[in-house]
Amino acid sequence: MPLVLFEDRHVRHLYPLALTRTAGDLVVGARTLIDVQRESFYANDGLVLWTRPEVAAVTAQEHPEVLVNELPAHSGGVLLVNQRWLLREGEVLDAVRAGASPGQPARAWRQGNAVVAAWLPEPPPDLFIRPVETLAPKGEAVDGVTLIRNLWDLIADLPARLAHDLDALGGFGIQDGSVHASAIVPEPREVHIGEDAAIHPGVILNTEDGPIWIGAEAVIEEGAIVRGPAYIGPKAVVKAAARVDTSAIGYWSKVGGEVHASIVHSLSSKAHDGYLGSSYLGRWCNLGADTNTSNLKNDYGEVTVYDAVAEDFVASGEQFVGLFMGDHSKCSINTMFNTGTVVGVFCNLFGSGFPPRHIAGFSWGGADGLTPYRLDKALRVAEAVMARRERALTEADRALLTALFAAR
Repeated sequence: MPLVLFEDRHVRHLYPLALTRTAGDLVVGARTLIDVQRESFYANDGLVLWTRPEVAAVTAQEHPEVLVNELPAHSGGVLLVNQRWLLREGEVLDAVRAGASPGQPARAWRQGNAVVAAWLPEPPPDLFIRPVETLAPKGEAVDGVTLIRNLWDLIADLPARLAHDLDALGGFGIQDGSVHASAIVPEPREVHIGEDAAIHPGVILNTEDGPIWIGAEAVIEEGAIVRGPAYIGPKAVVKAAARVDTSAIGYWSKVGGEVHASIVHSLSSKAHDGYLGSSYLGRWCNLGADTNTSNLKNDYGEVTVYDAVAEDFVASGEQFVGLFMGDHSKCSINTMFNTGTVVGVFCNLFGSGFPPRHIAGFSWGGADGLTPYRLDKALRVAEAVMARRERALTEADRALLTALFAAR
């Protein structure tokens, strides 16, 4: 029985972070939504990703082991699961597991106006070209499901989400890696250190508030402080004297200064002093030295955030919201981001003062004005940046970015 993880129309609320990937490839906690869904439904085989056509090629590139927008031959019934569902054990997951099996009738599980999951014993031949809402029977209403609906939902409840994911990753107790004798690790049983990871002199790994998971070949440099719950991904670097807490630092990213309650998806750099709080950076981002983000208004009020569907700022219901930065965006030294700023893909920001709180993709400039970022130059920069991480800009990448530029 194939597990089909689908995107629905609500995914546009997650732009610009979902512009360059399928929604399930967004990190929520320490893992992607797809990672958790695959584990929850035991889908090591027969996994299918149903994505928007424009991101299908890059999704296939990211997941070469699965089918994209295509069912395997002789698939039989299929279980559809919303990629925005942050899965947790409970009654709804149990009900979906029990109801999605041969011999069971078609059914759907809905929360509000969103399909959470659906069981189709006989999927139609036009499965991937119809809105999922038209495929699923009326079904039954469910409550208590966490669907990632807005950008700020990605960083909500980070302590609990990190603790959940780190527990699932497991492997605690220092067994691998190199830990300098002067490093302070008060509770080794709450720390995972991956193969060939290095913990340099004077590092403090404080697990008083939650565990710390450090991936293979990661480096925690001299005097850095990491407070759990925290995830430091494979090959990631926490620079000397940095302070990281309640955050997920993804694969081969670099962070310095202070990072609080934030997610760095992967392959991005904030390597210098400055504050990043309640924020989310995509891939291939770079924050210049002494870049700072505000995550709390001076009046302690509710933060508004730009929504791509509303094409306007909307109330978040949150007091702490920092920066959301799309893939391949950069900023120069001393950049200041106001509370609840949304930066699109492929922006190059510089100059004094606060840039606007919403910056459309492929923008060049800052507080003094923005002009379009030339596509040829943007792609040349991407090639140079990706080469530093031993990656190349593929034809699928180039085609998607060119289409996003044309549609801006």
